[in-house]
Amino acid sequence: MRLPRFPRRSRRWWLHASVLVLLDVLVAVVVGVTTASVHGSFGPHEARYEVTTDSTVTIDVGPLGRLLVRSPLPLTLGVRATVEEIPDTLTSVDPATTLAALSGDLQSYVQFFSAPQSTVHDVTLALIADAAVRAAVTALLLAGLWFLGRWLLGPARRAELATALRVHRRLVVAVVAGVVVCGTVLTSSTGPTPSRSTAAISPVFNGTPLQGARVTGRLGGVIDTYGGYVLSAVRENDAFYQAADQALVAAWASRPADPVVWSRPAPTATPTATPSLSAAGSTAGATGAPTGLAPQATGLAPQAAGLAAASASPTSAGGSPSPSPTRAQAKLVTVVVVSDLHCNVGMASLMHSAITLSRASLVLDAGDTTLDGTPVEQYCDTTFARAVPAGVALVTSPGNHDSDTTSKRYARSGATVLAGSVVTVDGIRILGDHDPSQTRVGGGTTSVAGETVDSAGARLADVACADKTGVDLLLIHNPPVGQEALDRGCVPAQISGHYHVRTDPEVVGEGVRYISSTTAGAQVNQPTIGPLHGVAELTVLRWDTETRRFVDYRVIAVHPDRTVTVGAAQPWPVLPRAPSSAAAPSPGPGPTVAGGSVPATAAP
Repeated sequence: MRLPRFPRRSRRWWLHASVLVLLDVLVAVVVGVTTASVHGSFGPHEARYEVTTDSTVTIDVGPLGRLLVRSPLPLTLGVRATVEEIPDTLTSVDPATTLAALSGDLQSYVQFFSAPQSTVHDVTLALIADAAVRAAVTALLLAGLWFLGRWLLGPARRAELATALRVHRRLVVAVVAGVVVCGTVLTSSTGPTPSRSTAAISPVFNGTPLQGARVTGRLGGVIDTYGGYVLSAVRENDAFYQAADQALVAAWASRPADPVVWSRPAPTATPTATPSLSAAGSTAGATGAPTGLAPQATGLAPQAAGLAAASASPTSAGGSPSPSPTRAQAKLVTVVVVSDLHCNVGMASLMHSAITLSRASLVLDAGDTTLDGTPVEQYCDTTFARAVPAGVALVTSPGNHDSDTTSKRYARSGATVLAGSVVTVDGIRILGDHDPSQTRVGGGTTSVAGETVDSAGARLADVACADKTGVDLLLIHNPPVGQEALDRGCVPAQISGHYHVRTDPEVVGEGVRYISSTTAGAQVNQPTIGPLHGVAELTVLRWDTETRRFVDYRVIAVHPDRTVTVGAAQPWPVLPRAPSSAAAPSPGPGPTVAGGSVPATAAP
């Protein structure tokens, strides 16, 4: 079969059109890349980032001078970061009126240099996005000018010019393209590069990724005098969390074994007598545990009594068959809970290890991920989001120290930010929202959009009670916000933080409430930056996909002496009855834990 051949004139037209499109795209890409700029953060500072073509990463701190590092980018590309002021909204201590307040800035630098990859990641993505937009606009503008020129000239004038330039067409095209490209590249660099005579290599950076960096102006003296303190603090911080991470891996390997989870059929009759306390355990009413019992003992006694009866005889006291396992191992979802991270990015590596070791598929962040919710803290959210392995879901309920600005960054980094409606993750239906209060260090606490704790709680309770499928979990920051939903029996479980002190799972109202401690080791009047000043905790829970209830939980505690303890799995309290939500799924009497002993706290 003979293929049709296009006329020679048609082939020339396509060739000319392709060359013009290629030139248009080439010029647009060069303009977009070399003129890209974004506004971001640099430690506690605001900063302006621009692409240059001088093969240098330049950190410009104004009158103090510049820090120059060879750029890792290809094609002579570099980056200039113009460091601006520290926003007055960022106050890690009382309003900065004394030199003592500068220690807060030092801590912010340590925090930043402990995880600079997140800032690099954010700035890179922002520059790529800005370059793409500029390139697209340039391409459209050039194409528009081309067609506008053709229209203004008209067919007769275009033919006349084409005839006159036909002999020198290639030369004209090459000259025009060269002028445009070279002109764009040469004019994209902002400012001259300091000479080698004025840019001395700072010995402070020896042994660091900045080794060989050159410093100009008075910045050299500042770095030589104080840079050592910052680098020493950074090294101390890195050493602390590396040791703690290794301790976590070792502690997890030697943790108490997970109990085997069995399911049992629903009882055929409701007991009429109230069981008495015994050596095997005790019972609790719907309002909580008896006097003297630890919170985690609430609701555990029925499980203990069932286990004791099952191990003593194949039949129960009333002659009916004892609970028998219907499946060897429940289908469980592993969940890791963190809360009140307060921008302690040092804990990011331990978060990653805990998620990986436990094989969790879901991470719940109960809020206060940042300190003040300022734009310069966006790298904190990015750091924690990147600590979550690929394929693991991250859900957060913003706290009073977070803001819409940082929450949007968290969402762009991959987190699901709860906003008053139910989301389903790994089969778990989760409800939550931002905290109704907003706290800024040095600025006090105010309400958000005029909403109070009570009104926010009533709103979420209405959503939960109206949900026909049933809400499995209420994830909030401030525990009192979930009180009404628990009292009305519209949620079987609530997880929160805020208090920086853990309260083990306990029956509250008609649900179970768990208050997580701080994962940053946050203590009163102590910074959350650097080595821990208090115990940092993460919680690993297991959720049964059949009963739609949590089965057990274990606490990972990271101590200020770099040691880590991984607690034994503790049973999750069993609710006296199912929540009263309109069409909540029937969970049965709850799971029974076998293969482990009942906690001693069940005894009076």
